[in-house]
Amino acid sequence: MRPVFVPVILALLTGVAAPQLAARPAKTTSHPVAEAQTLDLAKQLIALRSVQGEGNRTGDALQLVKGALVAGGWRDSDVEITPLGDTAYLIATWPGSDASLKPLVISGHMDVVEAKPADWQRDPFTPVVENGYLFGRGASDMKFDAALATSTLIELRRSGYKPRRTIVLQFSGDEETTMRSSRVIAKKLSNAELVLNIDGGGGTLDEKTGRPLYWTWQGAEKTYNDYQLVVTNPGGHSSTPRPVNAITQLAVALERIGAYHFKPELSPLTKAYFEKASAFEGDPKLAAAMRAFAANPDDEVAAATLRASPTYVGKIGTTCVATMISGGHAQNALPQRATANINCRIFPGHSREDVQRELERVIDLPGVKVSDATGEDSIAAPASPMRPDFTGAVEKAMHLVNPGLPIFPSQASGASDSMWYRSLGVPSYGASPVFSKDSEDFAHGLNERIPLSNTAPGVTYYLSLFTDLSK
Repeated sequence: MRPVFVPVILALLTGVAAPQLAARPAKTTSHPVAEAQTLDLAKQLIALRSVQGEGNRTGDALQLVKGALVAGGWRDSDVEITPLGDTAYLIATWPGSDASLKPLVISGHMDVVEAKPADWQRDPFTPVVENGYLFGRGASDMKFDAALATSTLIELRRSGYKPRRTIVLQFSGDEETTMRSSRVIAKKLSNAELVLNIDGGGGTLDEKTGRPLYWTWQGAEKTYNDYQLVVTNPGGHSSTPRPVNAITQLAVALERIGAYHFKPELSPLTKAYFEKASAFEGDPKLAAAMRAFAANPDDEVAAATLRASPTYVGKIGTTCVATMISGGHAQNALPQRATANINCRIFPGHSREDVQRELERVIDLPGVKVSDATGEDSIAAPASPMRPDFTGAVEKAMHLVNPGLPIFPSQASGASDSMWYRSLGVPSYGASPVFSKDSEDFAHGLNERIPLSNTAPGVTYYLSLFTDLSK
């Protein structure tokens, strides 16, 4: 296994504030122009249906961002929008004074997942502000954050700041689907010093008081991978069944996968996560399991308890689950072919090939063929290294708006554009300042929303972070 994080992570986490005392937001300097622009731009972006397929308006959304940047002082030639298939991507450059320094990249995406208006309480592509929330598809993933970062960069330039290190703002156009533009951008910006992925990390609000409980930055993610199971058979008339049936064989294979658990494991990052996050878990049984697992990943009782929780099952090791099946060609015929898709989220340190071989061992049926079905839509990537410049800058920025707030790293179970940078050796860190309640996490779901209380502290946070990493 390749190393994930060095032991200095423990030093980083020493002295965190007592978890039962949620941090009180600081009185931050007001930036009314940037705050107003954030909401206005976010609403305009949400109104554009930037969804893969016919009528995709990702390019129009990127034009809105370009217009705001050019009005804010960027040269037209420094903001490039490149079409790619039915989508597009944006790369905006703010040249630094020292050309010898590698650039700071701020990374996000402008596409969103599909939303059916008939299923929503409000039209998903009509932004609505109600009771302190911004509703609409992309509000939390991630058009509000895109507007927040864009408006903050404009505010930074308006203030007269001149970066020593070049700052690059980039938005991909298909992060939610094929990630073609994500791969292209990462290759173009492979000379970056580090990447701030504003589509990762974030904070948790107390369910009752709405006050910030803790904030995490994201330093690694599991590898997304799909495997196809295929069983073929000559078939025949259903009135004369044969001993071997393609659908039956596939069912046995799926049952074996469903009953199988990959070996639970820890990295220094996830160990630190379980140790610190256990203080915020309301269920005493789960909290105890988190602490026990952090102390000993071979503790079978702790692993079983965490595996039974949708919140933690993806954090304790590789997971594989059947997501699609297809079989047969006629109601009165024996099936000639049966297939299934197995979706895996692979713990860092394991290859796609390793997991495929393990699935083949688990299935142990000669008639079932297993093949990698992911293609170029995903790639394995190591965790980003612990960098004092990054960890110091995010702690300083977050504590400006939430003094004493507990801060610790996390590993994402899903996939983001960070993997393309990390696979090229460029450190990428999820560092969004946006907070929400766990019960109000509707990204990719119905009635997506984001608390607008994130606006003012978000501007202050980004002003500090962008400055410290580019000066």
